[in-house]
Order: sequence, then C-alpha cells, then structure tokens
Amino acid sequence: MNFWNDPLKVAADWLTGIFVGWGMNDIFAHVLVVFLGIFVLIMILMVIDIFLVWIERKVVARFQDRIGPNRLGPFGLIQPFADIVKLMIKEDTTPDGADKVVYNIAPMLSMMSVLILWAVVPLAPVMIGVDLNAGALFIIAAGSIGTLSIIMAGWSSNNKFSVIGAFRQVAVMVSFEVPMLAVMLIPTIFSGSMGMNSIIQSQNIWFVFISPLAALIFLIAAIAELGRAPFDLAEGESELVAGFNVEYSGMKFGMFYAGELLHAFTFGGFWAILFFGGYRFFGLEQVSPFLAIVIILFKALVGYWVIMWVKYTVMRIRIDQMLAFNWKFLTPVAFVLVMVTALMNVLLRGAGSWLYITGMFLSNVIVAWVSLEIVRSIGKKERERVEGVKVVAEAHH
Repeated sequence: MNFWNDPLKVAADWLTGIFVGWGMNDIFAHVLVVFLGIFVLIMILMVIDIFLVWIERKVVARFQDRIGPNRLGPFGLIQPFADIVKLMIKEDTTPDGADKVVYNIAPMLSMMSVLILWAVVPLAPVMIGVDLNAGALFIIAAGSIGTLSIIMAGWSSNNKFSVIGAFRQVAVMVSFEVPMLAVMLIPTIFSGSMGMNSIIQSQNIWFVFISPLAALIFLIAAIAELGRAPFDLAEGESELVAGFNVEYSGMKFGMFYAGELLHAFTFGGFWAILFFGGYRFFGLEQVSPFLAIVIILFKALVGYWVIMWVKYTVMRIRIDQMLAFNWKFLTPVAFVLVMVTALMNVLLRGAGSWLYITGMFLSNVIVAWVSLEIVRSIGKKERERVEGVKVVAEAHH
C-alpha cells in the first residue's frame, strides 16, 4: 500500500511488524501502536495550541491597534515558548483549606475534555480516529467533562469568588448545550447519520447554504460553551477577578488557558465539519490525505478567527440577560428550526436537489424573520410598559 494514500495504516502496520519482530504479542503490539498514535496526536495538538497563543495575540493587537508580541524571535514566534518557561518555573501554590485532590485534578480534566473530542474528528477520508455512529452525541457528552472540571476547580479552591465564577460558567454551559444539541440534529437529518465522517461525505452542498440559521445558532452556542466574550461571565474582572481559576498558578493555570484556546479551535473544526464540508473542498481531499488535513485545519482556523472576532468586538452582557437570551429566544428558535427542517425534509425528499436546497434555505429565512418579528413585538410592548410606569411615577411626584 502507498504511504501517501493511507499513511496511518502503513505506519501502524510497519510499527506493529517491528514490535512483533521483537517478540511482542500481536494484541499488545496493536495496543502499543494505538497509544503511540494517541501520543503523537496530543503532541501535534499541543504545538497547535502554542501557535494559537501567538496568533490570538497578533489578531487582538490588530483589532486594538497595537503592535502585539514582537520581541522574541522573528514576528514574536518565540514569545509563547517564553511564556511556557515562565509558567513552569512559577511557584505551584495550593490555597489553605482547599480540597487538594479535586483542586489538582480539575486542570487535567479541563485539558482532557478538549483532547478527547479529537477522537471523532475526521482529518481525512482515511484518517479517522473513531468513526462513531453517534459522534454528535459524543461531542456533547465529552463536553460535560469540561463542565465538571470547572465546578471542581471553583468548589475545591475554598474561595467564594471561585465558587461564584464556577456556578456562573456551569449555568451558561448547561443552558447553551440545549440549543447546540438541537441544531446538531439538523446535519443529522440532512445526512441520515450522527457520524462525523458520514456528515462530511454527504455534503455535496455545504449545509451552511441549506440551513444558515442552524450554523449561526451553533456558533453562538459554541462561544457560550467556551465562556468567551460576550459570554465570559466567569471572568467578570470587576467582580470575580479570574473566576473559577483565580486560585491557580503556574502550569495549572496554563492548562486552563491552553484548554480554552484549543477548545475554541476544536469548536471551529466542528463548525467546519457540520456546516462547511469538513475536509472536502472541490475534490482536493482525494489528491492526498495530507492535503485533506490542511483543508480541515484551515477551516477550523477560520472558525477560530470568527470566534476571536466576536470576542474582541462585542461587550460582555449580564448573567440574567445571557440566560434569558438562551431560554427565551435561542432555545425555542432552535427547537422550531429542527421541527421545520424535519417537516421540510419529508416534504421535499423526492424533489430535485435545487428545489430541496431552495426550500430549506427559505424555511430558515422564514423562521428567522418570524422569530425577529416576535422579539420586536415583545420588545415594543415592554418599552411601552416601562414608559407607562415612568409617566405614572412622574405624575405622582
């Protein structure tokens, strides 16, 4: 078999042959090769994480009209490595009264919750970690580990501000998982499968053109899940300093920070998989698996850039506004969109492709327009009520 056509299979067979030649049992050799593959993937993700630190600083510097990191190395590329050294040599502190076991496990769980998501990411047609037929559900389930790590970090720190920050973030994450899971059913309806690779293979037309509203809702819910602005209520500096991780220092804090950046990049990748064709791009993915990897990583980077764009542009909102926005607007719209999409899918199943695409797109436009009109009507009534109360209060004075 040609290495360039299926590099993982060729490399795995080669390593397995070497280990078996050393007298190792076939099963143990296979398990060892799998562990080596996981280790290599984690190392690659860590390198990407370092690159994300640099690129985020560069992007925010441009947004805020600053120079950005430019002191160490060409274009400041060595700056993230200097930060890693600084974090490693910082004193590792543990607060008095903290639950030490839970306190120390939380950062590792936070990073692990991101890394295990890559188990179901198809990097190329022949490079898939685990082709789960319930990959969409796995994403939500694995993300719950991140929620657990945050509440563990806040509670175990023995700090009331940490607890408040953790409760805030968990409330947001649990709330916005509902519309996220709802709109993830829409690519499932289009493809007939919850498997990530099946969803990619069924996108002869990117799903964002068929259901743009679902792509928008997924992006909003993903930003809220990440705890990034305007949903970064866990880090209200004027109130909580740094939220759930305020008591962490050194590499423990670094793991939370690295996990956040990699999580944003990962969600950019899932956004690309669900709505932008994943590794598919005009048949170029068939040329080489390595080209397919470049395509999906580039799309993930574009999604990450959009998340950064929102973070450094939109101001933070209050926790009550955020939860009201989710439960009173985003979640109902997501459920209505799923029902309308399922109905239209049944009605247009036998129609031509262009009629199917046009019908689905128009149904999204109608759902969005009706939703905005309802919100506008409710907002108008609320303003009239508030103004009426003011008039009555002024009349009494």
